[in-house]
Amino acid sequence: MTNRKFSRSKRAIAAVLLATTVLAGGGGFLAAGAIAANDSNPPVTVPPMAQRAGFADLVARVKPAVVNIATTEKVDDKNGQQQMPNFPPGSPFEEFFRQFMEQQQRHRGPQHALGSGFIVDPSGWIVTNNHVIDSASKIVVTLDDGTSYPAELKGRDAKTDLALLKIKPKKDLPYVAFGDSDAARIGDWVIAVGNPFGLGGSVTAGIVSARGRDLNNGPYDNFLQVDAPINPGNSGGPLFDQSGKVIGIDSAIYTPNGGNVGIGFAIPSNIASQVIAQLKSSGKVSRGWLGIQMQPMTDTLAKALGRPDSDGVIVNSVLPDSPALAAGLKQGDVITGINDAKIKEPRDLALAVANIHAGDHADVHVWRDGNTKDIRVAIGTQPADQDVASADNPSGDKVGLSLAALTPDVRQQFGLDDKAHGVVVAQVKPDSHAEESGVQAGDVIVKVGGSSVTTPGQVAEKIRDARKAHKDAVPLLVLRHGTTYYLALEIA
Repeated sequence: MTNRKFSRSKRAIAAVLLATTVLAGGGGFLAAGAIAANDSNPPVTVPPMAQRAGFADLVARVKPAVVNIATTEKVDDKNGQQQMPNFPPGSPFEEFFRQFMEQQQRHRGPQHALGSGFIVDPSGWIVTNNHVIDSASKIVVTLDDGTSYPAELKGRDAKTDLALLKIKPKKDLPYVAFGDSDAARIGDWVIAVGNPFGLGGSVTAGIVSARGRDLNNGPYDNFLQVDAPINPGNSGGPLFDQSGKVIGIDSAIYTPNGGNVGIGFAIPSNIASQVIAQLKSSGKVSRGWLGIQMQPMTDTLAKALGRPDSDGVIVNSVLPDSPALAAGLKQGDVITGINDAKIKEPRDLALAVANIHAGDHADVHVWRDGNTKDIRVAIGTQPADQDVASADNPSGDKVGLSLAALTPDVRQQFGLDDKAHGVVVAQVKPDSHAEESGVQAGDVIVKVGGSSVTTPGQVAEKIRDARKAHKDAVPLLVLRHGTTYYLALEIA
Protein backbone atom coordinates (compact mmCIF):
# COMPACT_ATOMS: atom_id res chain seq x y z
CA MET A 1 0.00 0.00 0.00
CA THR A 2 1.51 3.30 -1.02
CA ASN A 3 0.65 6.87 -0.28
CA ARG A 4 -1.92 8.09 -2.75
CA LYS A 5 -2.60 11.59 -4.03
CA PHE A 6 -5.66 13.42 -5.17
CA SER A 7 -5.16 16.16 -7.78
CA ARG A 8 -7.27 19.00 -9.11
CA SER A 9 -6.87 19.68 -12.80
CA LYS A 10 -7.00 23.44 -12.27
CA ARG A 11 -4.94 23.68 -9.10
CA ALA A 12 -1.43 22.59 -8.18
CA ILE A 13 -2.59 20.89 -4.99
CA ALA A 14 -2.19 17.39 -3.63
CA ALA A 15 -4.10 15.97 -0.70
CA VAL A 16 -2.18 12.93 0.47
CA LEU A 17 -3.82 10.01 2.24
CA LEU A 18 -2.13 9.56 5.54
CA ALA A 19 -1.35 5.86 5.86
CA THR A 20 2.40 5.29 6.40
CA THR A 21 3.97 2.59 4.22
CA VAL A 22 7.15 0.57 4.80
CA LEU A 23 8.48 -2.45 2.90
CA ALA A 24 9.39 -5.55 4.88
CA GLY A 25 12.36 -7.70 4.05
CA GLY A 26 13.83 -5.40 2.14
CA GLY A 27 -28.88 3.43 9.34
CA GLY A 28 -29.57 6.99 9.93
CA PHE A 29 -27.85 9.63 11.95
CA LEU A 30 -25.84 8.22 14.83
CA ALA A 31 -26.13 10.40 17.90
CA ALA A 32 -23.17 10.80 20.22
CA GLY A 33 -22.59 7.53 22.05
CA ALA A 34 -25.45 5.71 20.30
CA ILE A 35 -23.22 3.00 18.89
CA ALA A 36 -22.47 1.72 22.39
CA ALA A 37 -25.65 2.68 24.33
CA ASN A 38 -24.09 1.55 27.60
CA ASP A 39 -25.18 3.69 30.56
CA SER A 40 -23.06 1.71 33.00
CA ASN A 41 -19.93 2.35 30.93
CA PRO A 42 -20.37 5.76 29.30
CA PRO A 43 -17.95 7.30 26.80
CA VAL A 44 -15.22 9.50 28.18
CA THR A 45 -15.90 13.24 28.42
CA VAL A 46 -14.07 16.16 29.92
CA PRO A 47 -15.66 18.65 32.34
CA PRO A 48 -15.62 22.22 31.01
CA MET A 49 -13.47 23.43 33.90
CA ALA A 50 -10.69 21.04 32.88
CA GLN A 51 -10.41 22.78 29.54
CA ARG A 52 -8.97 25.90 31.15
CA ALA A 53 -5.74 24.19 32.17
CA GLY A 54 -4.66 23.21 28.65
CA PHE A 55 -5.27 19.86 27.01
CA ALA A 56 -3.54 17.47 29.44
CA ASP A 57 -6.73 16.35 31.19
CA LEU A 58 -8.51 15.84 27.88
CA VAL A 59 -5.65 13.80 26.43
CA ALA A 60 -5.40 11.63 29.54
CA ARG A 61 -9.06 10.66 29.15
CA VAL A 62 -9.28 10.08 25.39
CA LYS A 63 -5.86 8.67 24.53
CA PRO A 64 -6.60 5.10 25.78
CA ALA A 65 -9.40 4.87 23.17
CA VAL A 66 -7.04 5.59 20.24
CA VAL A 67 -5.35 2.60 18.57
CA ASN A 68 -2.57 1.88 16.11
CA ILE A 69 -3.40 -0.19 13.05
CA ALA A 70 -0.86 -2.29 11.13
CA THR A 71 -1.75 -4.06 7.91
CA THR A 72 -0.04 -6.62 5.73
CA GLU A 73 -0.60 -6.92 2.01
CA LYS A 74 0.67 -9.90 0.04
CA VAL A 75 2.80 -9.25 -3.03
CA ASP A 76 1.98 -11.31 -6.12
CA ASP A 77 5.22 -12.29 -7.85
CA LYS A 78 3.56 -13.92 -10.87
CA ASN A 79 4.01 -10.83 -12.99
CA GLY A 80 7.71 -10.72 -12.22
CA GLN A 81 8.11 -14.25 -13.49
CA GLN A 82 6.20 -13.43 -16.66
CA GLN A 83 8.65 -10.64 -17.46
CA MET A 84 11.51 -13.13 -17.99
CA PRO A 85 13.10 -12.31 -21.36
CA ASN A 86 12.68 -14.90 -24.12
CA PHE A 87 16.25 -16.16 -24.60
CA PRO A 88 17.16 -19.10 -26.85
CA PRO A 89 17.36 -22.42 -24.98
CA GLY A 90 20.78 -22.91 -23.43
CA SER A 91 21.67 -19.22 -23.67
CA PRO A 92 24.03 -18.10 -20.84
CA PHE A 93 21.77 -15.06 -20.39
CA GLU A 94 18.81 -17.31 -19.55
CA GLU A 95 20.45 -18.67 -16.39
CA PHE A 96 21.81 -15.23 -15.45
CA PHE A 97 18.40 -13.58 -15.64
CA ARG A 98 16.68 -16.47 -13.86
CA GLN A 99 19.06 -16.14 -10.88
CA PHE A 100 18.70 -12.36 -10.90
CA MET A 101 14.91 -12.46 -10.85
CA GLU A 102 14.80 -15.12 -8.12
CA GLN A 103 17.07 -12.92 -6.00
CA GLN A 104 14.82 -9.91 -6.60
CA GLN A 105 11.72 -11.88 -5.61
CA ARG A 106 13.37 -13.09 -2.38
CA HIS A 107 13.87 -9.46 -1.39
CA ARG A 108 10.29 -8.59 -2.17
CA GLY A 109 8.46 -9.30 1.04
CA PRO A 110 4.91 -8.39 1.95
CA GLN A 111 4.04 -4.72 2.19
CA HIS A 112 3.12 -3.23 5.54
CA ALA A 113 1.23 -0.05 6.28
CA LEU A 114 0.56 1.84 9.49
CA GLY A 115 -2.43 3.95 10.41
CA SER A 116 -4.66 4.95 13.28
CA GLY A 117 -8.16 4.30 14.56
CA PHE A 118 -10.38 4.77 17.59
CA ILE A 119 -12.70 2.61 19.67
CA VAL A 120 -16.41 3.51 19.50
CA ASP A 121 -17.80 0.60 21.53
CA PRO A 122 -16.35 -1.11 24.62
CA SER A 123 -16.74 -4.53 22.99
CA GLY A 124 -14.07 -3.66 20.40
CA TRP A 125 -15.63 -1.82 17.44
CA ILE A 126 -13.01 0.42 15.80
CA VAL A 127 -13.30 3.16 13.18
CA THR A 128 -10.53 3.94 10.69
CA ASN A 129 -10.03 5.05 7.07
CA ASN A 130 -10.78 2.68 4.22
CA HIS A 131 -7.43 3.47 2.60
CA VAL A 132 -5.62 2.30 5.76
CA ILE A 133 -6.93 -1.26 5.37
CA ASP A 134 -7.49 -1.34 1.60
CA SER A 135 -6.10 -4.58 0.07
CA ALA A 136 -4.92 -5.79 3.50
CA SER A 137 -4.65 -9.54 4.01
CA LYS A 138 -3.97 -9.11 7.74
CA ILE A 139 -4.95 -6.35 10.17
CA VAL A 140 -3.50 -5.99 13.68
CA VAL A 141 -4.77 -3.43 16.20
CA THR A 142 -2.51 -2.30 19.05
CA LEU A 143 -4.12 -0.61 22.03
CA ASP A 144 -2.65 2.26 24.02
CA ASP A 145 -1.43 -0.20 26.69
CA GLY A 146 0.54 -2.19 24.09
CA THR A 147 -1.89 -5.11 23.80
CA SER A 148 -2.38 -6.33 20.22
CA TYR A 149 -5.34 -8.10 18.66
CA PRO A 150 -6.10 -9.43 15.17
CA ALA A 151 -8.92 -7.39 13.63
CA GLU A 152 -11.74 -8.39 11.33
CA LEU A 153 -13.00 -6.00 8.67
CA LYS A 154 -16.75 -5.64 9.22
CA GLY A 155 -17.51 -3.10 6.51
CA ARG A 156 -16.07 -0.35 4.36
CA ASP A 157 -17.27 2.59 2.31
CA ALA A 158 -14.82 3.81 -0.32
CA LYS A 159 -16.92 6.86 -1.19
CA THR A 160 -16.37 8.38 2.26
CA ASP A 161 -13.06 6.56 2.95
CA LEU A 162 -14.35 4.90 6.13
CA ALA A 163 -14.01 1.38 7.50
CA LEU A 164 -15.22 -0.48 10.59
CA LEU A 165 -13.12 -3.14 12.33
CA LYS A 166 -13.87 -5.55 15.19
CA ILE A 167 -11.51 -7.05 17.72
CA LYS A 168 -12.29 -9.46 20.56
CA PRO A 169 -10.81 -7.94 23.73
CA LYS A 170 -10.67 -9.78 27.04
CA LYS A 171 -12.46 -6.94 28.82
CA ASP A 172 -14.46 -3.81 28.07
CA LEU A 173 -12.34 -1.11 26.49
CA PRO A 174 -12.38 2.68 26.92
CA TYR A 175 -14.21 4.26 24.02
CA VAL A 176 -15.18 7.64 22.66
CA ALA A 177 -18.33 9.03 21.06
CA PHE A 178 -19.09 11.08 17.99
CA GLY A 179 -19.84 14.75 18.51
CA ASP A 180 -21.61 17.30 16.34
CA SER A 181 -19.27 18.44 13.57
CA ASP A 182 -21.85 20.94 12.35
CA ALA A 183 -21.40 22.81 15.64
CA ALA A 184 -17.63 23.17 15.12
CA ARG A 185 -16.80 26.74 14.25
CA ILE A 186 -13.82 28.10 12.37
CA GLY A 187 -11.30 28.96 15.08
CA ASP A 188 -12.39 26.26 17.56
CA TRP A 189 -9.61 24.25 19.19
CA VAL A 190 -9.19 20.62 18.07
CA ILE A 191 -6.85 17.85 19.19
CA ALA A 192 -5.56 15.02 16.98
CA VAL A 193 -4.31 11.74 18.43
CA GLY A 194 -2.72 9.10 16.24
CA ASN A 195 0.24 7.20 14.87
CA PRO A 196 2.24 9.64 12.67
CA PHE A 197 5.22 8.02 10.95
CA GLY A 198 4.64 4.97 13.15
CA LEU A 199 5.28 6.96 16.34
CA GLY A 200 2.22 5.70 18.19
CA GLY A 201 0.24 7.76 20.68
CA SER A 202 1.21 11.22 19.43
CA VAL A 203 -0.94 14.24 20.29
CA THR A 204 -1.17 17.55 18.44
CA ALA A 205 -3.43 20.58 18.79
CA GLY A 206 -4.71 23.28 16.46
CA ILE A 207 -7.86 24.95 15.24
CA VAL A 208 -10.56 24.39 12.65
CA SER A 209 -9.29 26.41 9.69
CA ALA A 210 -12.17 25.96 7.23
CA ARG A 211 -15.25 23.88 6.51
CA GLY A 212 -16.76 22.18 3.48
CA ARG A 213 -13.51 21.48 1.63
CA ASP A 214 -13.87 19.44 -1.58
CA LEU A 215 -10.71 17.51 -2.56
CA ASN A 216 -12.30 15.83 -5.60
CA ASN A 217 -11.71 12.53 -3.81
CA GLY A 218 -15.32 11.44 -4.00
CA PRO A 219 -18.89 12.60 -4.53
CA TYR A 220 -19.43 13.30 -0.82
CA ASP A 221 -16.33 15.33 0.00
CA ASN A 222 -17.12 17.81 2.74
CA PHE A 223 -13.91 17.92 4.79
CA LEU A 224 -13.05 19.95 7.84
CA GLN A 225 -9.72 21.70 7.32
CA VAL A 226 -7.49 21.91 10.41
CA ASP A 227 -4.02 23.15 11.23
CA ALA A 228 -3.39 20.60 14.00
CA PRO A 229 -0.22 18.84 12.76
CA ILE A 230 -1.13 15.50 11.19
CA ASN A 231 1.18 13.38 9.07
CA PRO A 232 1.36 10.02 7.27
CA GLY A 233 0.21 7.45 9.81
CA ASN A 234 -2.47 9.71 11.31
CA SER A 235 -5.02 8.33 8.83
CA GLY A 236 -8.11 7.05 10.58
CA GLY A 237 -7.25 8.79 13.83
CA PRO A 238 -9.78 10.92 15.73
CA LEU A 239 -10.04 14.68 15.81
CA PHE A 240 -11.44 15.76 19.19
CA ASP A 241 -13.23 18.88 20.30
CA GLN A 242 -12.58 20.32 23.75
CA SER A 243 -15.18 18.07 25.38
CA GLY A 244 -13.50 14.89 24.14
CA LYS A 245 -16.05 14.14 21.42
CA VAL A 246 -14.88 13.00 17.98
CA ILE A 247 -15.85 15.64 15.43
CA GLY A 248 -13.66 14.35 12.59
CA ILE A 249 -11.55 11.47 11.27
CA ASP A 250 -8.11 12.51 10.01
CA SER A 251 -7.84 11.48 6.37
CA ALA A 252 -5.58 13.62 4.17
CA ILE A 253 -3.10 16.48 4.11
CA TYR A 254 -1.97 19.09 1.65
CA THR A 255 1.78 18.73 1.31
CA PRO A 256 4.52 19.68 -1.16
CA ASN A 257 7.08 17.55 0.71
CA GLY A 258 5.25 14.57 2.22
CA GLY A 259 4.91 16.04 5.71
CA ASN A 260 2.73 18.44 7.64
CA VAL A 261 2.56 22.07 6.51
CA GLY A 262 -0.44 23.03 8.60
CA ILE A 263 -3.22 22.00 6.20
CA GLY A 264 -4.99 18.78 7.10
CA PHE A 265 -8.41 17.39 6.29
CA ALA A 266 -10.82 15.38 8.42
CA ILE A 267 -14.09 13.62 7.56
CA PRO A 268 -16.84 15.35 9.60
CA SER A 269 -18.38 13.22 12.33
CA ASN A 270 -21.92 13.96 11.13
CA ILE A 271 -21.08 12.16 7.89
CA ALA A 272 -18.97 9.44 9.50
CA SER A 273 -21.49 8.57 12.21
CA GLN A 274 -24.20 7.77 9.66
CA VAL A 275 -21.86 5.60 7.60
CA ILE A 276 -20.50 3.75 10.63
CA ALA A 277 -24.01 3.05 11.92
CA GLN A 278 -24.90 1.35 8.62
CA LEU A 279 -21.63 -0.57 8.45
CA LYS A 280 -22.23 -1.86 11.97
CA SER A 281 -25.78 -2.97 11.26
CA SER A 282 -25.39 -4.42 7.77
CA GLY A 283 -21.75 -4.21 6.68
CA LYS A 284 -22.59 -1.91 3.77
CA VAL A 285 -23.95 1.57 3.06
CA SER A 286 -27.21 2.29 1.25
CA ARG A 287 -27.78 5.82 0.00
CA GLY A 288 -30.81 7.65 -1.22
CA TRP A 289 -31.29 8.22 -4.96
CA LEU A 290 -33.23 10.88 -6.81
CA GLY A 291 -32.37 10.00 -10.41
CA ILE A 292 -31.46 13.23 -12.17
CA GLN A 293 -28.51 14.70 -14.01
CA MET A 294 -27.77 18.25 -12.93
CA GLN A 295 -25.42 21.16 -13.35
CA PRO A 296 -24.67 24.22 -11.21
CA MET A 297 -26.47 27.47 -11.78
CA THR A 298 -24.52 30.49 -13.02
CA ASP A 299 -25.30 34.18 -12.93
CA THR A 300 -25.92 34.10 -16.67
CA LEU A 301 -28.25 31.11 -16.43
CA ALA A 302 -30.09 32.73 -13.54
CA LYS A 303 -30.70 35.88 -15.58
CA ALA A 304 -31.81 33.87 -18.60
CA LEU A 305 -34.30 31.93 -16.46
CA GLY A 306 -35.49 34.98 -14.57
CA ARG A 307 -34.11 33.74 -11.27
CA PRO A 308 -33.37 36.33 -8.55
CA ASP A 309 -30.07 34.60 -7.67
CA SER A 310 -27.79 31.77 -8.83
CA ASP A 311 -28.45 29.42 -5.92
CA GLY A 312 -29.62 25.91 -6.73
CA VAL A 313 -28.95 23.33 -9.44
CA ILE A 314 -30.65 22.99 -12.79
CA VAL A 315 -31.96 19.59 -13.89
CA ASN A 316 -30.30 18.55 -17.16
CA SER A 317 -32.27 15.35 -17.51
CA VAL A 318 -34.50 13.02 -15.53
CA LEU A 319 -33.41 9.40 -15.65
CA PRO A 320 -35.84 6.67 -16.76
CA ASP A 321 -37.52 4.62 -14.04
CA SER A 322 -36.27 7.03 -11.40
CA PRO A 323 -37.95 8.49 -8.29
CA ALA A 324 -37.62 11.94 -9.86
CA LEU A 325 -39.56 10.89 -12.97
CA ALA A 326 -42.28 9.23 -10.92
CA ALA A 327 -42.70 12.37 -8.81
CA GLY A 328 -42.93 14.73 -11.79
CA LEU A 329 -39.58 16.51 -11.77
CA LYS A 330 -38.77 17.92 -15.21
CA GLN A 331 -35.80 18.94 -17.29
CA GLY A 332 -35.14 22.63 -16.67
CA ASP A 333 -36.38 22.61 -13.07
CA VAL A 334 -34.15 24.50 -10.65
CA ILE A 335 -33.86 22.64 -7.34
CA THR A 336 -33.30 25.12 -4.51
CA GLY A 337 -33.87 22.89 -1.49
CA ILE A 338 -34.79 19.48 -0.18
CA ASN A 339 -36.65 19.19 3.11
CA ASP A 340 -34.94 21.75 5.38
CA ALA A 341 -31.63 21.78 3.47
CA LYS A 342 -30.84 24.66 1.14
CA ILE A 343 -29.24 23.67 -2.17
CA LYS A 344 -26.63 26.02 -3.60
CA GLU A 345 -24.53 23.63 -5.69
CA PRO A 346 -24.65 20.02 -6.95
CA ARG A 347 -22.64 18.69 -4.02
CA ASP A 348 -25.27 20.00 -1.59
CA LEU A 349 -27.97 18.01 -3.35
CA ALA A 350 -25.82 14.88 -3.62
CA LEU A 351 -25.10 14.94 0.11
CA ALA A 352 -28.68 15.71 1.09
CA VAL A 353 -30.23 12.96 -1.02
CA ALA A 354 -27.60 10.39 -0.01
CA ASN A 355 -28.49 10.94 3.65
CA ILE A 356 -32.20 10.19 3.14
CA HIS A 357 -33.31 6.60 3.67
CA ALA A 358 -34.65 4.77 0.65
CA GLY A 359 -38.43 4.69 0.86
CA ASP A 360 -38.68 7.91 2.83
CA HIS A 361 -40.45 10.88 1.27
CA ALA A 362 -38.72 14.21 0.75
CA ASP A 363 -40.05 17.62 -0.23
CA VAL A 364 -38.03 18.92 -3.17
CA HIS A 365 -38.30 22.69 -3.56
CA VAL A 366 -38.14 23.67 -7.24
CA TRP A 367 -38.39 26.82 -9.32
CA ARG A 368 -40.29 26.23 -12.56
CA ASP A 369 -41.59 28.73 -15.11
CA GLY A 370 -41.17 31.67 -12.76
CA ASN A 371 -42.90 30.02 -9.80
CA THR A 372 -41.83 28.00 -6.79
CA LYS A 373 -43.40 24.70 -5.85
CA ASP A 374 -42.79 21.69 -3.65
CA ILE A 375 -42.69 18.22 -5.18
CA ARG A 376 -42.93 15.22 -2.87
CA VAL A 377 -40.56 12.43 -3.92
CA ALA A 378 -40.28 8.88 -2.63
CA ILE A 379 -36.49 8.52 -2.45
CA GLY A 380 -35.08 5.37 -4.02
CA THR A 381 -31.94 3.33 -3.35
CA GLN A 382 -28.82 4.51 -5.11
CA PRO A 383 -27.73 1.89 -7.68
CA ALA A 384 -24.48 0.32 -6.56
CA ASP A 385 -21.37 0.18 -8.70
CA GLN A 386 -21.44 -3.17 -10.45
CA ASP A 387 -18.35 -5.30 -10.06
CA VAL A 388 -17.67 -7.56 -13.04
CA ALA A 389 -14.45 -8.92 -11.60
CA SER A 390 -15.54 -12.53 -11.98
CA ALA A 391 -18.20 -12.12 -14.70
CA ASP A 392 -19.45 -15.67 -14.18
CA ASN A 393 -16.06 -17.17 -14.99
CA PRO A 394 -16.08 -20.63 -13.41
CA SER A 395 -12.28 -20.82 -13.37
CA GLY A 396 -12.11 -17.88 -10.98
CA ASP A 397 -9.84 -15.92 -13.31
CA LYS A 398 -10.74 -12.25 -12.84
CA VAL A 399 -11.30 -9.49 -15.33
CA GLY A 400 -10.73 -6.94 -12.56
CA LEU A 401 -13.14 -4.15 -13.50
CA SER A 402 -15.43 -2.19 -11.21
CA LEU A 403 -17.88 -0.10 -13.21
CA ALA A 404 -20.27 2.74 -12.47
CA ALA A 405 -23.04 4.48 -14.35
CA LEU A 406 -22.32 8.01 -15.55
CA THR A 407 -24.21 9.87 -12.83
CA PRO A 408 -23.54 13.55 -12.11
CA ASP A 409 -21.54 12.52 -9.02
CA VAL A 410 -19.38 10.17 -11.08
CA ARG A 411 -18.86 12.80 -13.79
CA GLN A 412 -17.71 15.25 -11.13
CA GLN A 413 -15.45 12.69 -9.45
CA PHE A 414 -13.62 11.77 -12.68
CA GLY A 415 -13.80 15.21 -14.31
CA LEU A 416 -16.01 14.05 -17.19
CA ASP A 417 -18.09 16.50 -19.20
CA ASP A 418 -21.67 16.09 -20.34
CA LYS A 419 -20.56 14.89 -23.78
CA ALA A 420 -19.19 11.64 -22.37
CA HIS A 421 -21.57 8.70 -22.81
CA GLY A 422 -21.05 5.12 -21.74
CA VAL A 423 -19.94 3.41 -18.53
CA VAL A 424 -17.08 4.69 -16.39
CA VAL A 425 -14.34 2.43 -15.03
CA ALA A 426 -14.42 3.14 -11.31
CA GLN A 427 -11.53 0.85 -10.38
CA VAL A 428 -9.05 -1.53 -11.97
CA LYS A 429 -7.77 -4.30 -9.73
CA PRO A 430 -4.00 -4.81 -9.64
CA ASP A 431 -2.59 -7.77 -11.57
CA SER A 432 -5.90 -8.32 -13.32
CA HIS A 433 -6.72 -8.89 -17.00
CA ALA A 434 -8.05 -5.34 -17.16
CA GLU A 435 -4.81 -3.82 -15.90
CA GLU A 436 -2.73 -5.96 -18.25
CA SER A 437 -4.99 -4.89 -21.12
CA GLY A 438 -4.32 -1.21 -20.44
CA VAL A 439 -7.69 -0.24 -18.98
CA GLN A 440 -7.46 2.65 -16.50
CA ALA A 441 -9.73 4.06 -13.80
CA GLY A 442 -11.64 6.98 -15.27
CA ASP A 443 -11.88 5.44 -18.74
CA VAL A 444 -15.37 5.61 -20.21
CA ILE A 445 -16.34 2.40 -22.00
CA VAL A 446 -18.37 3.48 -25.04
CA LYS A 447 -18.67 0.15 -26.83
CA VAL A 448 -18.04 -3.51 -26.06
CA GLY A 449 -17.49 -5.37 -29.31
CA GLY A 450 -19.62 -3.44 -31.77
CA SER A 451 -22.40 -2.61 -29.29
CA SER A 452 -22.84 0.68 -27.44
CA VAL A 453 -23.24 0.40 -23.66
CA THR A 454 -24.84 2.75 -21.16
CA THR A 455 -25.05 0.66 -17.97
CA PRO A 456 -22.57 -1.51 -16.03
CA GLY A 457 -24.94 -4.43 -16.46
CA GLN A 458 -24.65 -4.22 -20.24
CA VAL A 459 -20.86 -4.34 -20.04
CA ALA A 460 -20.99 -7.39 -17.76
CA GLU A 461 -23.45 -9.09 -20.11
CA LYS A 462 -21.25 -8.49 -23.18
CA ILE A 463 -18.23 -9.93 -21.34
CA ARG A 464 -20.22 -13.00 -20.32
CA ASP A 465 -21.43 -13.46 -23.90
CA ALA A 466 -17.86 -13.26 -25.19
CA ARG A 467 -16.79 -15.90 -22.69
CA LYS A 468 -19.63 -18.18 -23.66
CA ALA A 469 -18.43 -17.82 -27.25
CA HIS A 470 -14.96 -18.95 -26.06
CA LYS A 471 -13.28 -15.71 -27.06
CA ASP A 472 -9.88 -14.86 -25.59
CA ALA A 473 -10.44 -11.09 -25.73
CA VAL A 474 -13.14 -8.55 -26.48
CA PRO A 475 -12.58 -5.13 -28.11
CA LEU A 476 -13.44 -2.06 -26.04
CA LEU A 477 -13.90 1.46 -27.39
CA VAL A 478 -12.96 3.76 -24.52
CA LEU A 479 -12.92 7.52 -24.09
CA ARG A 480 -9.85 8.81 -22.25
CA HIS A 481 -8.96 12.48 -21.81
CA GLY A 482 -11.27 13.43 -24.66
CA THR A 483 -9.83 10.91 -27.12
CA THR A 484 -11.25 7.51 -28.09
CA TYR A 485 -9.11 4.36 -28.12
CA TYR A 486 -9.63 0.71 -28.94
CA LEU A 487 -8.34 -1.72 -26.34
CA ALA A 488 -8.39 -5.53 -26.37
CA LEU A 489 -9.69 -6.71 -23.00
CA GLU A 490 -8.35 -10.18 -22.26
CA ILE A 491 -11.06 -12.38 -20.74
CA ALA A 492 -9.71 -15.92 -21.15
